Amino acid sequence: MKRRICAAWIAALCGLAALTGCATLDRGGQSAVLRAKRRVAPAIVHVRPVKEVFDAGRRKEMLVMGSGFIISRDGYVVTNEHVAGQSTSVQCVLSDNREVQARVVGTDVETDIAVLKLETDSPLPSVRMGRSDRLEAGQSVLALGSPHGLARSVSLGIVSVPDRFLSDKSLMEAPYYNWIQTDAAINPGNSGGPLVNLRGEVVGVNARVLSGAENVGFAIPVDIVKDVVADIIENGHVRRGWLGIEFQEMLAKGDVTSEEGVIISDVDRLSPAAEAEIKPGDILTAVNGRRVHARYEEDLPGVRLRIASLPVGEPATLTLLRGGEPLEVSLVAEEKTSLRGSQQAFEAWGFTASEVTTEVARRAQLQRRTGILVSGVDPGGRAAVAGLQQGDIVLQVDGEEIPTLTAFNTAYARLRDGKARLVMLFVQRGALTRFVLVNTTAEAAPAASEPGEDVSNER
Repeated sequence: MKRRICAAWIAALCGLAALTGCATLDRGGQSAVLRAKRRVAPAIVHVRPVKEVFDAGRRKEMLVMGSGFIISRDGYVVTNEHVAGQSTSVQCVLSDNREVQARVVGTDVETDIAVLKLETDSPLPSVRMGRSDRLEAGQSVLALGSPHGLARSVSLGIVSVPDRFLSDKSLMEAPYYNWIQTDAAINPGNSGGPLVNLRGEVVGVNARVLSGAENVGFAIPVDIVKDVVADIIENGHVRRGWLGIEFQEMLAKGDVTSEEGVIISDVDRLSPAAEAEIKPGDILTAVNGRRVHARYEEDLPGVRLRIASLPVGEPATLTLLRGGEPLEVSLVAEEKTSLRGSQQAFEAWGFTASEVTTEVARRAQLQRRTGILVSGVDPGGRAAVAGLQQGDIVLQVDGEEIPTLTAFNTAYARLRDGKARLVMLFVQRGALTRFVLVNTTAEAAPAASEPGEDVSNER
């Protein structure tokens, strides 16, 4: 009896599967999956970077693993920035098990994309790039890569949502795009591998999973990836326009949505927008004559991308509404800089620091780009004992101005002569400034090391 009931349930589930399209996969879909896999698999690489990481004021080397795919016969490879960024060396294992060294051509933190170049003269198999704007929920996709270091792995799933927005509170924020959500199995080591449709075309780059969830993964849309990769190959980095404005979605007044456009919620005081007297509360309706609108929060990445696509150094025209009255403003886009600068470890004093980029200077409200940003402090080191904190900006050493990381390196090398001394650091902490007195000969200090090397290509 129990067997008959179970059989009936199985039959019912199979009938349901047929209604939802799973029967198609049984009859012809398996062949399509195999064809797609065979088209892409020869171009998959297992990526093994050695990364220089900075933790609690110390510099370490760490071997990581990830995935990537070859996009050209001369050996350009796409992977994630969080896989290959800040690496001292990269080795790739090809589908035929050859081990090939690669160099990092460039990275882009904001889209989590990195481009490598394989150091080989042999012609290589490459993938075909598809279009992510044509994806639909329920469409079958494959995730290929090296989960947990298991190369040549393939998982099958569907597109759960083709354009999933993740809010700013999420660790998976993407300022210029919405994610492809998939239930294809993605695990550590899959990062940088391709998401592939059944035509064997790459439609996304696998990058993230939702912590604590099962079969909830996210890929970067290939339409974004193609533009980023082209910029990196041509320029070594991505050039984005920056006006110094942030947006929020349009607000409803009662049951009626207010004017078309997007609300300007913030204006950087050192930005082209501030110089043009753009104000929070203004409504942006068009950029160079092209209309923009964000009724919902998930529309905001598209608006940010429109601004980021403005040619750097060239005039742009914004059409605004202020108090219901139309207004046109002309301004020139600057190049957006990365928050991340090159980083070094100063182990004799027990901290790590990075360059103060233009973006850091703006956020810290510095009048000019100067000093070094403390990125990590060794809890047992001399800097920590003196009260130096992560996020401090060191402006002076013993009264000497420190405009760059190179200048601090010079001062640091001069003061590491073994003589007993106290070094006075003048730092900015938030909106305030203060002095920090470092005892450079405290017995608890770790062994000195040479000034660190540049480990970032970010500007």
